[in-house]
Amino acid sequence: MEQVFFHVDMDAFYAAIEVLDNPQYRGKCLLIGGSGKRSVVATASYEARRFGVHSAMPMAQALRLCPQALVVKPRMERYHQMSAIVMDILKRFSSSVQQISIDEAFLDMSGTRRLFGIPREAGKLLKKTVYEETGLTISVGIGGSRFIAKMASDYDKPDGLCRVSVGKEIAFIDAIGLKKLWGVGKVTQELLSKHHITSTAELRSYQESTLHNLFGTSMGHYLYQACRGIDPGIFSCEAKSHSISTETTFAEDVRDEETLHEVLLFMSHEVMFRCLDEKQIARTVSLKLRQPDFSTSTIQVTPQATLYSAEQIYQIALQLLGQKWSEGKPIRLIGLALQGLYHGTRPLQEELFEDPYQKKRKLEEVVLALHKQGKQVIKAANLPSKDE
Repeated sequence: MEQVFFHVDMDAFYAAIEVLDNPQYRGKCLLIGGSGKRSVVATASYEARRFGVHSAMPMAQALRLCPQALVVKPRMERYHQMSAIVMDILKRFSSSVQQISIDEAFLDMSGTRRLFGIPREAGKLLKKTVYEETGLTISVGIGGSRFIAKMASDYDKPDGLCRVSVGKEIAFIDAIGLKKLWGVGKVTQELLSKHHITSTAELRSYQESTLHNLFGTSMGHYLYQACRGIDPGIFSCEAKSHSISTETTFAEDVRDEETLHEVLLFMSHEVMFRCLDEKQIARTVSLKLRQPDFSTSTIQVTPQATLYSAEQIYQIALQLLGQKWSEGKPIRLIGLALQGLYHGTRPLQEELFEDPYQKKRKLEEVVLALHKQGKQVIKAANLPSKDE
Protein backbone atom coordinates (compact mmCIF):
# COMPACT_ATOMS: atom_id res chain seq x y z
CA MET A 1 0.00 0.00 0.00
CA GLU A 2 1.37 3.42 -0.97
CA GLN A 3 2.12 5.67 1.96
CA VAL A 4 0.41 9.06 1.73
CA PHE A 5 0.91 11.86 4.22
CA PHE A 6 -0.78 15.26 4.38
CA HIS A 7 0.74 18.23 6.13
CA VAL A 8 -1.89 20.80 7.03
CA ASP A 9 -0.73 24.32 7.81
CA MET A 10 -3.27 26.94 8.84
CA ASP A 11 -2.47 30.13 6.94
CA ALA A 12 -1.20 32.99 9.20
CA PHE A 13 -3.41 31.39 11.84
CA TYR A 14 -3.57 33.99 14.62
CA ALA A 15 -3.89 36.86 12.14
CA ALA A 16 -6.53 34.98 10.13
CA ILE A 17 -8.68 34.53 13.23
CA GLU A 18 -8.40 38.22 14.08
CA VAL A 19 -9.60 39.07 10.57
CA LEU A 20 -12.40 36.52 10.89
CA ASP A 21 -13.59 38.12 14.14
CA ASN A 22 -12.83 41.70 13.06
CA PRO A 23 -13.56 42.18 9.32
CA GLN A 24 -12.19 45.73 9.48
CA TYR A 25 -8.70 44.19 9.67
CA ARG A 26 -9.03 42.54 6.25
CA GLY A 27 -6.29 43.56 3.84
CA LYS A 28 -4.27 45.33 6.54
CA CYS A 29 -0.84 44.60 7.97
CA LEU A 30 -1.40 42.82 11.28
CA LEU A 31 1.21 41.90 13.87
CA ILE A 32 0.01 39.60 16.63
CA GLY A 33 1.93 40.13 19.85
CA GLY A 34 2.73 42.75 22.47
CA SER A 35 4.05 46.21 21.66
CA GLY A 36 6.48 46.46 24.55
CA LYS A 37 10.23 46.82 24.13
CA ARG A 38 10.82 43.10 24.67
CA SER A 39 7.85 41.79 22.68
CA VAL A 40 8.15 39.57 19.62
CA VAL A 41 5.85 38.86 16.70
CA ALA A 42 3.77 35.73 17.26
CA THR A 43 2.23 35.85 13.76
CA ALA A 44 2.23 38.36 10.94
CA SER A 45 -0.45 38.64 8.28
CA TYR A 46 0.63 38.01 4.70
CA GLU A 47 0.28 41.74 4.02
CA ALA A 48 2.93 42.40 6.69
CA ARG A 49 5.16 39.55 5.53
CA ARG A 50 5.68 41.33 2.22
CA PHE A 51 7.76 43.87 4.19
CA GLY A 52 10.07 41.15 5.52
CA VAL A 53 8.33 40.60 8.85
CA HIS A 54 8.28 37.08 10.26
CA SER A 55 7.33 35.31 13.48
CA ALA A 56 9.70 35.54 16.46
CA MET A 57 11.06 38.84 15.11
CA PRO A 58 11.37 41.57 17.76
CA MET A 59 8.26 43.74 17.53
CA ALA A 60 10.34 46.93 17.38
CA GLN A 61 12.19 45.63 14.33
CA ALA A 62 8.93 44.54 12.70
CA LEU A 63 7.46 48.02 13.16
CA ARG A 64 10.53 49.58 11.59
CA LEU A 65 10.05 47.37 8.53
CA CYS A 66 6.29 47.88 8.46
CA PRO A 67 5.42 51.09 10.38
CA GLN A 68 1.79 51.08 9.19
CA ALA A 69 1.12 47.72 10.84
CA LEU A 70 -1.55 47.26 13.51
CA VAL A 71 -0.39 45.47 16.65
CA VAL A 72 -3.06 43.15 18.04
CA LYS A 73 -2.86 41.47 21.43
CA PRO A 74 -2.93 37.66 21.21
CA ARG A 75 -5.99 35.74 22.40
CA MET A 76 -4.64 32.24 23.00
CA GLU A 77 -7.94 30.84 24.25
CA ARG A 78 -9.70 31.88 21.02
CA TYR A 79 -6.87 30.51 18.88
CA HIS A 80 -6.99 27.23 20.76
CA GLN A 81 -10.77 27.05 20.30
CA MET A 82 -10.44 27.39 16.51
CA SER A 83 -7.48 25.01 16.41
CA ALA A 84 -9.53 22.35 18.20
CA ILE A 85 -12.34 22.74 15.65
CA VAL A 86 -9.92 22.31 12.74
CA MET A 87 -8.24 19.32 14.40
CA ASP A 88 -11.63 17.67 14.86
CA ILE A 89 -12.24 18.09 11.12
CA LEU A 90 -8.86 16.52 10.35
CA LYS A 91 -9.76 13.52 12.51
CA ARG A 92 -12.77 12.90 10.28
CA PHE A 93 -10.37 12.38 7.38
CA SER A 94 -7.75 10.23 9.14
CA SER A 95 -7.54 8.06 12.24
CA SER A 96 -3.88 9.06 12.56
CA VAL A 97 -3.51 12.80 13.16
CA GLN A 98 -0.24 14.08 14.63
CA GLN A 99 -0.64 17.64 15.84
CA ILE A 100 2.78 19.31 16.03
CA SER A 101 1.66 22.82 16.96
CA ILE A 102 -1.47 24.90 17.37
CA ASP A 103 -1.68 25.52 13.62
CA GLU A 104 -0.24 22.46 11.90
CA ALA A 105 -0.62 18.71 11.82
CA PHE A 106 0.26 15.60 9.85
CA LEU A 107 -2.36 13.15 8.62
CA ASP A 108 -1.55 9.60 7.56
CA MET A 109 -3.90 9.25 4.60
CA SER A 110 -2.62 5.85 3.48
CA GLY A 111 -5.46 3.54 2.44
CA THR A 112 -8.17 6.25 2.40
CA ARG A 113 -8.64 6.43 -1.40
CA ARG A 114 -11.98 4.62 -1.34
CA LEU A 115 -13.31 7.07 1.21
CA PHE A 116 -12.04 10.39 -0.17
CA GLY A 117 -10.66 9.70 -3.65
CA ILE A 118 -7.12 10.12 -4.90
CA PRO A 119 -4.84 12.23 -2.66
CA ARG A 120 -5.34 15.48 -4.57
CA GLU A 121 -9.13 15.09 -4.49
CA ALA A 122 -8.96 14.32 -0.75
CA GLY A 123 -6.84 17.44 -0.24
CA LYS A 124 -9.37 19.61 -2.08
CA LEU A 125 -12.21 18.15 -0.04
CA LEU A 126 -10.33 18.75 3.22
CA LYS A 127 -9.62 22.38 2.31
CA LYS A 128 -13.25 22.93 1.28
CA THR A 129 -14.56 21.37 4.51
CA VAL A 130 -12.31 23.48 6.76
CA TYR A 131 -13.23 26.69 4.94
CA GLU A 132 -16.98 26.01 4.96
CA GLU A 133 -17.04 25.11 8.66
CA THR A 134 -14.59 27.72 10.01
CA GLY A 135 -14.06 30.44 7.40
CA LEU A 136 -10.32 29.75 7.55
CA THR A 137 -8.02 28.68 4.74
CA ILE A 138 -5.40 25.97 5.07
CA SER A 139 -2.50 24.90 2.91
CA VAL A 140 -2.12 21.17 2.29
CA GLY A 141 1.05 19.41 1.24
CA ILE A 142 0.87 15.80 0.07
CA GLY A 143 3.79 13.39 -0.15
CA GLY A 144 5.06 9.91 0.53
CA SER A 145 6.72 11.10 3.77
CA ARG A 146 6.09 13.74 6.41
CA PHE A 147 9.23 15.56 5.29
CA ILE A 148 8.07 15.98 1.70
CA ALA A 149 4.51 16.83 2.78
CA LYS A 150 5.85 19.54 5.11
CA MET A 151 7.71 21.30 2.29
CA ALA A 152 4.85 20.79 -0.16
CA SER A 153 2.42 22.66 2.13
CA ASP A 154 4.70 25.70 1.96
CA TYR A 155 5.07 25.59 -1.83
CA ASP A 156 1.96 27.53 -2.81
CA LYS A 157 0.86 29.34 0.36
CA PRO A 158 -1.55 30.75 1.30
CA ASP A 159 -4.54 28.50 0.50
CA GLY A 160 -2.22 26.12 -1.31
CA LEU A 161 -2.45 22.50 -2.42
CA CYS A 162 0.66 20.70 -3.63
CA ARG A 163 0.99 16.98 -4.34
CA VAL A 164 4.47 15.45 -4.75
CA SER A 165 4.02 12.01 -6.28
CA VAL A 166 6.20 9.09 -5.26
CA GLY A 167 9.27 9.06 -7.50
CA LYS A 168 9.11 12.83 -8.06
CA GLU A 169 10.77 13.82 -4.78
CA ILE A 170 14.14 14.80 -6.25
CA ALA A 171 12.50 16.82 -9.03
CA PHE A 172 10.49 18.65 -6.37
CA ILE A 173 13.58 19.24 -4.22
CA ASP A 174 15.42 20.71 -7.20
CA ALA A 175 12.41 22.90 -8.07
CA ILE A 176 12.22 24.51 -4.64
CA GLY A 177 16.01 24.81 -4.31
CA LEU A 178 18.26 25.20 -1.27
CA LYS A 179 16.46 28.29 0.04
CA LYS A 180 13.22 26.35 0.44
CA LEU A 181 14.76 23.08 1.61
CA TRP A 182 13.25 22.59 5.07
CA GLY A 183 15.75 23.12 7.87
CA VAL A 184 18.31 24.92 5.70
CA GLY A 185 18.32 28.46 7.01
CA LYS A 186 20.52 31.44 6.21
CA VAL A 187 23.46 30.25 8.30
CA THR A 188 23.48 26.84 6.63
CA GLN A 189 23.15 28.42 3.19
CA GLU A 190 26.17 30.60 3.92
CA LEU A 191 28.18 27.55 5.00
CA LEU A 192 27.20 25.73 1.83
CA SER A 193 28.06 28.74 -0.29
CA LYS A 194 31.58 28.84 1.19
CA HIS A 195 32.07 25.38 -0.32
CA HIS A 196 30.57 26.53 -3.64
CA ILE A 197 27.37 24.53 -3.11
CA THR A 198 24.54 26.65 -4.45
CA SER A 199 21.96 24.08 -5.58
CA THR A 200 20.45 20.84 -4.35
CA ALA A 201 21.91 19.08 -7.39
CA GLU A 202 25.41 20.20 -6.40
CA LEU A 203 24.76 19.09 -2.83
CA ARG A 204 23.81 15.59 -4.07
CA SER A 205 27.16 15.27 -5.82
CA TYR A 206 28.90 14.99 -2.43
CA GLN A 207 29.29 11.68 -0.64
CA GLU A 208 27.87 11.51 2.85
CA SER A 209 31.32 11.01 4.39
CA THR A 210 32.51 14.21 2.71
CA LEU A 211 29.52 16.15 4.07
CA HIS A 212 30.30 14.78 7.55
CA ASN A 213 33.86 16.07 7.26
CA LEU A 214 32.74 19.49 5.98
CA PHE A 215 29.75 20.16 8.25
CA GLY A 216 29.83 17.67 11.09
CA THR A 217 27.98 14.39 11.53
CA SER A 218 24.51 15.76 12.36
CA MET A 219 24.34 18.40 9.66
CA GLY A 220 26.15 16.23 7.10
CA HIS A 221 23.67 13.37 7.57
CA TYR A 222 20.71 15.72 7.40
CA LEU A 223 21.89 17.41 4.20
CA TYR A 224 22.67 14.09 2.52
CA GLN A 225 19.15 12.81 3.22
CA ALA A 226 17.25 16.04 2.63
CA CYS A 227 18.63 16.85 -0.83
CA ARG A 228 17.53 13.37 -1.96
CA GLY A 229 14.02 13.84 -0.63
CA ILE A 230 14.59 11.22 2.05
CA ASP A 231 12.87 11.91 5.36
CA PRO A 232 15.69 12.59 7.86
CA GLY A 233 13.38 11.60 10.69
CA ILE A 234 12.77 15.13 11.96
CA PHE A 235 9.05 14.54 12.31
CA SER A 236 8.75 11.39 14.37
CA CYS A 237 5.32 10.00 15.14
CA GLU A 238 4.48 10.30 18.82
CA ALA A 239 1.81 8.50 20.77
CA LYS A 240 -0.99 10.98 21.38
CA SER A 241 -1.76 9.44 24.75
CA HIS A 242 1.78 10.09 25.99
CA SER A 243 2.51 13.66 24.93
CA ILE A 244 1.00 17.02 24.07
CA SER A 245 3.65 19.08 22.34
CA THR A 246 4.34 22.09 20.18
CA GLU A 247 7.44 23.41 18.44
CA THR A 248 8.59 26.45 16.49
CA THR A 249 11.25 26.58 13.78
CA PHE A 250 12.65 30.09 13.55
CA ALA A 251 13.03 31.84 10.21
CA GLU A 252 16.38 33.07 11.51
CA ASP A 253 18.44 31.58 14.32
CA VAL A 254 17.57 33.09 17.69
CA ARG A 255 20.32 34.01 20.13
CA ASP A 256 18.66 36.26 22.71
CA GLU A 257 16.97 35.19 25.91
CA GLU A 258 13.97 37.52 25.69
CA THR A 259 12.77 36.08 22.38
CA LEU A 260 13.04 32.51 23.65
CA HIS A 261 11.22 33.45 26.85
CA GLU A 262 8.30 34.99 25.00
CA VAL A 263 8.02 32.06 22.57
CA LEU A 264 7.96 29.69 25.55
CA LEU A 265 5.19 31.78 27.10
CA PHE A 266 2.99 31.27 24.03
CA MET A 267 3.87 27.58 23.96
CA SER A 268 3.05 27.10 27.64
CA HIS A 269 -0.47 28.45 27.12
CA GLU A 270 -0.93 26.39 23.96
CA VAL A 271 -0.05 23.02 25.53
CA MET A 272 -2.02 23.79 28.70
CA PHE A 273 -5.19 24.69 26.83
CA ARG A 274 -4.87 21.52 24.78
CA CYS A 275 -4.39 19.63 28.05
CA LEU A 276 -7.51 21.20 29.53
CA ASP A 277 -9.52 20.52 26.38
CA GLU A 278 -8.54 16.85 26.40
CA LYS A 279 -9.12 16.64 30.18
CA GLN A 280 -5.57 15.51 30.85
CA ILE A 281 -3.12 16.10 33.66
CA ALA A 282 0.60 15.89 32.95
CA ARG A 283 3.44 14.67 35.14
CA THR A 284 6.44 15.81 33.09
CA VAL A 285 7.57 18.94 31.21
CA SER A 286 10.07 18.44 28.37
CA LEU A 287 12.06 21.06 26.44
CA LYS A 288 13.67 20.47 23.03
CA LEU A 289 16.34 22.66 21.43
CA ARG A 290 17.83 22.30 17.95
CA GLN A 291 20.95 24.16 16.87
CA PRO A 292 21.87 25.31 13.34
CA ASP A 293 24.06 22.20 12.85
CA PHE A 294 20.90 20.08 13.41
CA SER A 295 22.16 18.65 16.71
CA THR A 296 19.17 18.28 19.00
CA SER A 297 19.02 18.09 22.77
CA THR A 298 16.17 17.54 25.18
CA ILE A 299 15.77 18.00 28.90
CA GLN A 300 12.81 17.13 31.08
CA VAL A 301 11.69 17.25 34.67
CA THR A 302 8.93 15.55 36.64
CA PRO A 303 8.19 17.87 39.57
CA GLN A 304 6.68 16.63 42.78
CA ALA A 305 3.87 19.17 42.49
CA THR A 306 0.97 18.50 40.13
CA LEU A 307 1.12 20.47 36.86
CA TYR A 308 -1.96 22.65 37.00
CA SER A 309 -1.53 25.81 34.94
CA ALA A 310 0.16 27.50 32.00
CA GLU A 311 2.03 29.86 34.33
CA GLN A 312 3.44 26.89 36.22
CA ILE A 313 4.55 25.17 33.01
CA TYR A 314 6.14 28.41 31.83
CA GLN A 315 8.20 28.77 35.01
CA ILE A 316 9.43 25.18 34.69
CA ALA A 317 10.22 25.72 31.00
CA LEU A 318 12.35 28.75 31.90
CA GLN A 319 14.26 26.67 34.43
CA LEU A 320 14.91 23.95 31.85
CA LEU A 321 16.04 26.54 29.32
CA GLY A 322 18.45 27.99 31.86
CA GLN A 323 19.98 24.56 32.42
CA LYS A 324 20.33 23.67 28.73
CA TRP A 325 21.07 26.96 26.97
CA SER A 326 23.50 29.84 27.40
CA GLU A 327 22.99 33.40 26.14
CA GLY A 328 24.23 33.89 22.59
CA LYS A 329 24.02 30.24 21.57
CA PRO A 330 21.99 30.10 18.32
CA ILE A 331 18.74 28.16 18.37
CA ARG A 332 17.03 26.92 15.19
CA LEU A 333 14.03 25.21 16.78
CA ILE A 334 12.45 25.14 20.20
CA GLY A 335 9.81 22.68 21.39
CA LEU A 336 7.80 22.18 24.57
CA ALA A 337 5.93 19.03 25.58
CA LEU A 338 3.77 17.73 28.40
CA GLN A 339 4.35 14.03 29.01
CA GLY A 340 3.20 11.29 31.33
CA LEU A 341 -0.43 12.25 30.78
CA TYR A 342 -3.38 10.66 32.50
CA HIS A 343 -7.06 11.34 31.97
CA GLY A 344 -8.92 13.38 34.56
CA THR A 345 -9.21 16.78 36.15
CA ARG A 346 -7.80 15.88 39.57
CA PRO A 347 -4.30 14.64 40.50
CA LEU A 348 -3.77 10.97 41.27
CA GLN A 349 -2.64 11.95 44.77
CA GLU A 350 -4.50 14.84 46.35
CA GLU A 351 -2.53 17.48 48.25
CA LEU A 352 -3.46 18.32 51.82
CA PHE A 353 -3.62 22.02 50.96
CA GLU A 354 -4.76 23.51 47.66
CA ASP A 355 -1.88 24.44 45.35
CA PRO A 356 -2.03 28.12 44.27
CA TYR A 357 -1.57 26.96 40.65
CA GLN A 358 -4.73 24.85 41.07
CA LYS A 359 -6.75 28.08 41.32
CA LYS A 360 -5.15 29.30 38.09
CA ARG A 361 -6.12 26.04 36.37
CA LYS A 362 -9.73 26.55 37.43
CA LEU A 363 -9.64 30.05 35.96
CA GLU A 364 -8.15 28.73 32.70
CA GLU A 365 -10.88 26.07 32.55
CA VAL A 366 -13.54 28.80 32.90
CA VAL A 367 -11.90 30.92 30.19
CA LEU A 368 -11.74 27.95 27.82
CA ALA A 369 -15.38 27.05 28.49
CA LEU A 370 -16.50 30.63 27.81
CA HIS A 371 -14.63 30.70 24.50
CA LYS A 372 -16.26 27.42 23.50
CA GLN A 373 -19.59 29.17 24.05
CA GLY A 374 -18.46 31.92 21.69
CA LYS A 375 -18.02 34.53 24.42
CA GLN A 376 -15.14 37.00 24.27
CA VAL A 377 -13.19 37.20 27.51
CA ILE A 378 -9.90 38.56 28.77
CA LYS A 379 -6.66 37.07 27.55
CA ALA A 380 -4.75 34.49 29.55
CA ALA A 381 -2.57 35.87 32.33
CA ASN A 382 1.00 36.87 31.45
CA LEU A 383 0.50 37.07 27.68
CA PRO A 384 1.95 40.25 26.17
CA SER A 385 -0.16 43.37 26.39
CA LYS A 386 0.05 46.71 24.64
CA ASP A 387 1.26 48.59 27.68
CA GLU A 388 4.20 46.33 28.51
